[in-house]
This record gives sequence, structure tokens and C-alpha cells, in this order.
Amino acid sequence: GIALFWLTLWWLAATFGVKQELLLPSPIRVLTRLGELASQGEFWIATWTSLCRIFGGILIATGLGILCGILTAHSRALRELLSPILAIIKATPVASFIILALVWISRGKLPVFIAALMVLPIIWTNIEQGIRQIDPQLLEMAKVFRFSPSKRLLHITIPSVLPYFVAACKTSLGLAWKAGIAAEVLSTPKNSIGKELFESKTFMETTDLFAWTVTVILLSICMEKLFFLLLRLPLKKSHTGGNL
Repeated sequence: GIALFWLTLWWLAATFGVKQELLLPSPIRVLTRLGELASQGEFWIATWTSLCRIFGGILIATGLGILCGILTAHSRALRELLSPILAIIKATPVASFIILALVWISRGKLPVFIAALMVLPIIWTNIEQGIRQIDPQLLEMAKVFRFSPSKRLLHITIPSVLPYFVAACKTSLGLAWKAGIAAEVLSTPKNSIGKELFESKTFMETTDLFAWTVTVILLSICMEKLFFLLLRLPLKKSHTGGNL
């Protein structure tokens, strides 16, 4: 119902408001064009390539962010040493990173790097905070009952940190898509959604521009839904571990 409301509002604005497809095509025209694009092999090649690039960046940032979060949570000196890096990443505009990175990184790898760069500080800080917020009484209990390192990790650390990790993923997944596609638009690598968006804008193909934008939104939503679907099992286990 909500989706229908906004689609209707979009249709009314395009049909009775703007009345120019060059400026605002109707949702019916955009969906029709999206269906036409989806029937072409080039569409799926570009979509799959962009998906792999951005997903690769997310995986790299997640692994590196977890590692850095663990290290800085247990070392104040290391945390203070690396804090300027986090501050720089957070403060610098994405476009600046993209332009600077184009000097050293190939166009095909740039979206991976930018997606990873945007996700890294979010995962890093949340993992660090989650570890530092572990209840000291739980750690004391683990000592009293002589928990092994693996048992402490399974029943205390992971259940305590997992909510912070989930919150980081909720924020970073969408951000990775926006940053990754922006990197593709500016670098225009071969077989990419960003290149299609750039060419649609250059040749004033507004319907194609909207169709590719809808594709990005749908891919982002599907990736987020799939991620949290796969995360349900660890979440259920964490609740059990927390009760233990």
C-alpha cells in the first residue's frame, strides 16, 4: 500500500505536473524500460559486475573492520595511533576519495576500494565499542567457571558484540552501494551500472537514468534482505548463548 501510494504520487507528478518525459518520466514508462533492459544480456553483465565489485568491497571492509576493532579495543595506544585515520575517512567527501584514488587505482578496482573505504570505519568503530561494552560481570563469571577461550568467545563475546555488528551492517550496506555506484559513475569502468548511469545522463536518456536507478535501489534492498536472512541463525544462537 505504501509503495502504491508513492508510485501514484510519482505518476500524478509526471502526468499532470511536469508533463515532460525528458524531466520526469512516468513510473509505467520507467518500469517498461526496465523490462526492456532486463531482456538484454548487457544489462545482466553490468548488474552482476557492479554487484560483485560492491559486495567484494563490503567483504574486505567487514573482515578488516572486525580485525581492527578487536585490536583497538584491547590496545589504547593502537586506538590513539589509528584514530586520525578514522577521522580522515569520516570527514573527507566521497568524491574527493574517488578523484584521488583514480591516480593510483584502476577503474575496475576503484568501486571495490571506495565501497570498502566507506564501510570500514562503521564496522571498525562498532566492533570496538561492542567489545568495550561487554559486561564485566560476565567476564568475571567466565573466570570463576573457568571458561575456555572458545567458550568465552561463543557465549559471551559474540552475543555481546553481535547487536553492534548488525547495527553497523544496517548502516553500511546502503552506504556501500551509494559510494560504489558513485565511484563507477566518475570512473566509468567497463560493464558497470555507473557507466550506464553516466551515459544516460550524457545523452539525456532520462527514462534509462531512472530505470538504472531503480535497479540500484532494488539490488541494495535485495542484498540487505538476503544478508539479514542469513544472519538470523547466528542471532538465534546468540540469544541462546546470552541466556547461558
